[in-house]
Amino acid sequence: MAQTKAIRFHTTGGPEVLRLEDVEIGTPSAGEALIRHTTVGVNYIDIYHRTGLYPVAGPPSGLGMEAAGVVEAVGPGVTDVAIGDRVAYAMSPIGAYTERRLMPVALLVRIPDGVSDEQAAAMMLKGLTAQYLLRRTHRVQPGETILFHAAAGGVGLIACQWAKHLGARVIGTAGSDEKAALALAHGCDEVIVYTRENFTDRVRTLTGGAGVPVVYDSVGKATFEGSLDCLAPLGLMVSFGNASGPVPPVNLAVLAQKGSLFLTRPTLATYVARREDLLAAAAELFAVVASGAVKIHIGHRYPLAEAAAAHRDLEGRTTTGSIVLLP
Repeated sequence: MAQTKAIRFHTTGGPEVLRLEDVEIGTPSAGEALIRHTTVGVNYIDIYHRTGLYPVAGPPSGLGMEAAGVVEAVGPGVTDVAIGDRVAYAMSPIGAYTERRLMPVALLVRIPDGVSDEQAAAMMLKGLTAQYLLRRTHRVQPGETILFHAAAGGVGLIACQWAKHLGARVIGTAGSDEKAALALAHGCDEVIVYTRENFTDRVRTLTGGAGVPVVYDSVGKATFEGSLDCLAPLGLMVSFGNASGPVPPVNLAVLAQKGSLFLTRPTLATYVARREDLLAAAAELFAVVASGAVKIHIGHRYPLAEAAAAHRDLEGRTTTGSIVLLP
């Protein structure tokens, strides 16, 4: 049986638990393809898996949910992809931090001409997240003003450009002047540096006291209450991440008191559970990237063996844009 190099962890904990190991891979069975990775994406959810905030089977366990590569073999009866196809994915099963792996064909999408492997690996999870947030959770309309937290992060840089392309006025938040400048260069009309400004007060000022119809918040605990206060009556709070820690229990009466607000905690897995939805979302994402309307900012590249360093930098909030590992 063939072997490949993969990052795994045998106990939850800090970045130091990540190890580069030899693992065995078999041949693809029906419904599977063998992928040789060219680029692997790093996302904050990988940290949640490594620390145990989001439990995974095992350990030992692999890590990573996003990659691009080339199909090297397919199982019996597979027709959706062929040997030599460039493909990408952004879903469970986790285990993308590896040179090669078997993947269910139902989760693979072909990478079109005009999109590189590195772009695809850097944007699949974040870009598909941006797609469902802006096009389905709340369908952004021309002329709307929206608030997007962590505007200089991986999802933020894609989503803010896309929202601007859709005709929205985009208010972002960032933790430093450097990140604010990056967000302004990637779709934001205004950026609030939350480390020195009260973002709620600033949003109210920028909207003439009206508030915004939607807040997209992947920060979690540190921004949740303030985000509710940014919303106009009947506004939608979209809490899609926990970078600062989980949101504490919420008294639903608060939503009534603050203007009959709506609250959702969406996940990409639900939005692309059907293959037709995955293919439609990916096609829309690839189209806005290939057209140049959305540019993929890859801020950091690391060898696969240095995955722990990538995690340290991501957790330390010293990164901007997307992070990729190169097998």
